[in-house]
Amino acid sequence: MRVLIVTAGTWGDVAPYTGLGVRLRTEGHEVALATHERFRQAVRAHGLAFRPLPVDPRQELASASGQGLARAVSPPVALARVARMARAFMPALATGVADAVREGADVLLSSTLTDPMCAVLGEALGVANLGVYVQPIEPTAAFPPVVVGARSFGAYGNRLGARVLRAVTDRIFGPAVGGLRHELGLPARRLSGPLGLPPGRTVLHGFSPRVVPRPADWPEGHRVCGYWWPPTPPDWRPEPRLLDFLAAGPPPVLAGFGSFVESDAERLSTLLADALRRAKVRGIVQAGWSGLRVESDDVLTVREVPHAWLFPKTAAVVHHAGAGTTAAALRAGVPAVPVPVQLDQHFWAGRVHALGVATRPLHYQRLTASRLADAITAATGAPALRARARRVARELAGEDGAGAVAATLERLA
Repeated sequence: MRVLIVTAGTWGDVAPYTGLGVRLRTEGHEVALATHERFRQAVRAHGLAFRPLPVDPRQELASASGQGLARAVSPPVALARVARMARAFMPALATGVADAVREGADVLLSSTLTDPMCAVLGEALGVANLGVYVQPIEPTAAFPPVVVGARSFGAYGNRLGARVLRAVTDRIFGPAVGGLRHELGLPARRLSGPLGLPPGRTVLHGFSPRVVPRPADWPEGHRVCGYWWPPTPPDWRPEPRLLDFLAAGPPPVLAGFGSFVESDAERLSTLLADALRRAKVRGIVQAGWSGLRVESDDVLTVREVPHAWLFPKTAAVVHHAGAGTTAAALRAGVPAVPVPVQLDQHFWAGRVHALGVATRPLHYQRLTASRLADAITAATGAPALRARARRVARELAGEDGAGAVAATLERLA
């Protein structure tokens, strides 16, 4: 079949789908991935066809609105700010998704952010459409909406929170989806369900049931498959200076914030350097989208290095608890120091702490060098934490998340 995977967001919202796409291609499917132009080379490096979507996620996060989101100190404030950002770029994104789908496909696999548009296009064009999510957004009594953190409000409170979130997402997607339905000649329809999607759809989730067990009150068609691991680019090789640094001493602590954009990169770089010095550990800092930089005899700064290669060589990983980075640390079997910044990062940080493979989350907006140093010391000085991390990694190695999606497509065909 001709499979089109459609996703939008940061690299963490794209990388898992490269792994899924490569697996589906090995199963004999013709696979294209539609996402932002910024990721064209990274997608094509794995032999997948590429279809461009508008909007540059890094520019959005570096904008005044994006920096306002980064500074939000509570979930309601963060939700209001992300809704304002999304409403601004959603019409352009909807147009881009429509153009990508019109190039042709037998089945659409769509992420959370693109699923409302793909559902409309699938209905209009007669193309099968499945949700493929890396976050659990379906309302449940088991846990609160992922954008409000990991703390449960009880069965009633969790469902009430989901209804509030539905009202927010209706405001985000309503105009763009309504405009797309009108353009395609479909009758107007009131939004219902999470993301305004019709009930009864098949949604496959790319995370492990070991991390988020499937809630008993989810609809029948919602499955938790296991992670979709991003492949290492076939032509990637580590820089000699990185190999030399790793060989020159004990395993370092890796610190990075991925696609998060901090406008004051110098301040954050200084904080990381101070924390690593206080904790008396060697460190590697990933520059990321913030452009972090720390250099000394005991600290090295690197740019893009595949997580699957680097993480297992570290003593612990300090990260922003994005879905993809959290998964990579779990796969590597190393303790984590989660420092969530916004939205679903608080949910994932809480999950890995509850699993016993990470220290207590440190909120980015209240981060200090002293607090981070204490957390690094706790992560690297607790054999039980590392033992649990290794056990979880062994369990994840036995799962085949991409295979579950391939089997679903086989039944669909």
